[in-house]
Amino acid sequence: MPHYHKLGKMPAKRHTQFHKPDGGLYSEQLVSTEGFSDLYSLTYHVYEPTRVTDIEDSFSIAPEIAVEKNLQHRSFQGFDVKPEADYIKSRVPVLVNNDLYIELAAPTKSMAEYFFKNSQATEVIFVHEGEGTLRTMYGNIEFGYGDHLVIPRGIIYKIDFKSDKNRLLIVESFSYVRFPDRYVNRAGQLLEHAPFYERDIRKPENLETHDENGDFKVMIKRDDHIWPYHYQTHPFDLIGWDGFHYPYAFSIHEFEPITGRIHQPPPVHQTFEGNNYVMCAFVPRLYDYHPKSIPAPYNHSNVDSDEVLYYVEGDFMSRKHVTRGMISLHPTGIPHGPHPGMVEKSIGAKETNELAVMIDTFKPLSLTKQALAIEDPEYFKSWVD
Repeated sequence: MPHYHKLGKMPAKRHTQFHKPDGGLYSEQLVSTEGFSDLYSLTYHVYEPTRVTDIEDSFSIAPEIAVEKNLQHRSFQGFDVKPEADYIKSRVPVLVNNDLYIELAAPTKSMAEYFFKNSQATEVIFVHEGEGTLRTMYGNIEFGYGDHLVIPRGIIYKIDFKSDKNRLLIVESFSYVRFPDRYVNRAGQLLEHAPFYERDIRKPENLETHDENGDFKVMIKRDDHIWPYHYQTHPFDLIGWDGFHYPYAFSIHEFEPITGRIHQPPPVHQTFEGNNYVMCAFVPRLYDYHPKSIPAPYNHSNVDSDEVLYYVEGDFMSRKHVTRGMISLHPTGIPHGPHPGMVEKSIGAKETNELAVMIDTFKPLSLTKQALAIEDPEYFKSWVD
């Protein structure tokens, strides 16, 4: 969980008068989660954040389910998702359930015509290719290859990309995204045995106060619809804010791997968790150092979860024919493991340079029509010798 942070100016006491230079009042807004029961921030606006001038008709962007119930190993060529100029149109849902959506996107242009707010989910955007600036009313975050951008539900944002070559893996989480419980103490501080530290978490900087009137379109996602809202004033008009509810970035390159004498299970690679799922980061690391260790992972049958692996870079000692942006899905209870010959090949290897993001869901995933369009239909046979 993020810790207390603040930027800009604010009154000494919350819920008290905060005057503008002309004698008027800045407008205070409480942005809270779970009603008034969990993380929140207090924001101070030049104008009231309620000045809506128009609401256009909503339109659906609901995932189109092609395979509701799946019990087959599958793989998908993520880089086969075609680039799209518009940010919202570029987001392609691939695997979904009631806890999260897993999406791919290849936007080619920055968000110039509108702002975006996801009011149904917290987003974790993994940047596989591209760099730029995430702009929010809380300030800006510079990002690049390997960053996880965590954008809590309800935050209005814009992304400025530096080029037209961008590849994103997006997780929409319908519960709050948090750090693993075993890595934090009672105060929420990351513990000494955690594979990353608060110093690795990049918070918003460079608060920009836009004192502007005009027509500002915010595309709001809720219930798998987009609601185009028009506001009279710029959404990024904060003079200051403080609290615990804000976006942040964490780079996969800052993850410090945990290794051992024998093979370590995937939980040591965990980065985030939410209700009924976890996320992990596989990073370059030394292999096991027991004299008879087998670096390749053992065969595994997880009777409680679907396992999704997104391949980023490097060679994977347990897999053949891995490509950048490939996604594998190994469903609940069906054994999977190294491809034939890879166990023997791994013996004696000292290290791996693989880079991947794993998502394990404790409820089955359904496949969308877009997923089938980029699927390798023969993947389930790839263990046949």
